[in-house]
Amino acid sequence: MTPKAGKTILIVDDDPHILEVLEARLTSAGHHIVKAGDGREALEFLTVNRVDLVISDIRMPGLTGLELQAGLEQLSPGLPIIFLTAHGSIPDAVKAIQSGAVDYLTKPFEGLELLDKVSRALAKSGQEGAQAQQARPGQDTPDAPDIPNVPGVPDSGTLQAASPKMRELIHLVERVAVRDVNVLVLGESGTGKERIAELIHSLSPRRGNPLVVVDCGSTPATLLESELFGHVKGAFTHAMRDKKGLIEEAHKGTLFLDEIGNISTEMQVRLLRFLENRKIRRIGDTREIAVDCRVIAATNADLGMSVARGSFREDLYYRLRVVTLNVPPLRERKEDIAPLAEHFAKAFCREEHMEAVRILPRTLDVMLAYDWPGNVRELKNTVEAGIVLCQGGVLTPGDLQIAPLAGKGAKEKAGDALSLDESEKSAIIRALERSNWVQKDAAPLLGISRRALNYKIQKYAVEIPTRRKAVKS
Repeated sequence: MTPKAGKTILIVDDDPHILEVLEARLTSAGHHIVKAGDGREALEFLTVNRVDLVISDIRMPGLTGLELQAGLEQLSPGLPIIFLTAHGSIPDAVKAIQSGAVDYLTKPFEGLELLDKVSRALAKSGQEGAQAQQARPGQDTPDAPDIPNVPGVPDSGTLQAASPKMRELIHLVERVAVRDVNVLVLGESGTGKERIAELIHSLSPRRGNPLVVVDCGSTPATLLESELFGHVKGAFTHAMRDKKGLIEEAHKGTLFLDEIGNISTEMQVRLLRFLENRKIRRIGDTREIAVDCRVIAATNADLGMSVARGSFREDLYYRLRVVTLNVPPLRERKEDIAPLAEHFAKAFCREEHMEAVRILPRTLDVMLAYDWPGNVRELKNTVEAGIVLCQGGVLTPGDLQIAPLAGKGAKEKAGDALSLDESEKSAIIRALERSNWVQKDAAPLLGISRRALNYKIQKYAVEIPTRRKAVKS
């Protein structure tokens, strides 16, 4: 949707040169421009006048851009605002977007980029206004999407929220889902980051359109560019036909970039460009394609540390983490272990057309005593393997094939307790032993990727026997 020209835009900056540049660019596009030298002057003007959009610097003497934004929330709720920011104040711009700003521009900016962001901001504002007019009588805003209980979301058993940490996370998800902002989901392997992305999508206004999942970790770097952006026939040796990329497939929906920390420097540049102008170019093509999608990224890596090392672009980092959600590991949400185990047991029995299996209380005690280095994924695999081994429809501690802490007194004997690293190393060794030291077979038992397992084997200096045991047929 392209807004009609002739909108009234208020530009706010203490630099007269910037005001002149903005005025020239926006006037050439047919907009009516009003200028203000600082935030206070802008608020005084808006007290008695209406505009369609505000473009404001963030750091100004007197009333800052963020303070102006707070004033607009009281004076003119819903008025879209785009911030101008220097590279060093990008965190301020991210904070502003979290508070409701529609976008930001980093100085120096391109004229076409400015007009593109203005066009999209005005279009989005017009769409929201139309939805408000269609609201039922007696309502000031359109119906919010029905927010189902967690059990109503596909495969939502992995998002059990009995623990305070998960309840808080689900509450944040519900708030973030209805806002069309980029989200960065952080958490260890196996915690359920993809389930969080699915929940955000299912609660968002985009839920009727596709959720496209891209595993950046398992896709070779040489193929990722083609997978994301697509290509045209003849672009390279085996390009026999045009191919639509996954970003384009996510048009009007949600793009989930899993393991975003693994992408190459070159791919970071291309992805940043897309996030800035929302346009892609297929490999070998000269034309650009506009794509409207929400981006959710996830990683188990410390991106902040990667930025500090220079292996991950700072500007891309801030583009992705408009809102950050941290998924707690299972060891920090023990209250969720029992309901998760019950869910996995029922689901597995249903899928395998088996009679329901009962989990004994002492079996749950063993589960609670274990640290679950593979998190929810490891718990799921353990429960399913235990059901295969159990007899009489009862899941006993011996069926779990894990090494819990020693009895009730283990927590009281701090000196005898295993550290987290020791527990994880022990779990890795047990999984390798069960799979005859074949890493590709051990990784699924732990609920982690083969690459992650290889990393942990090196981290804990796990020795792989040169001669493996013969496998009995």
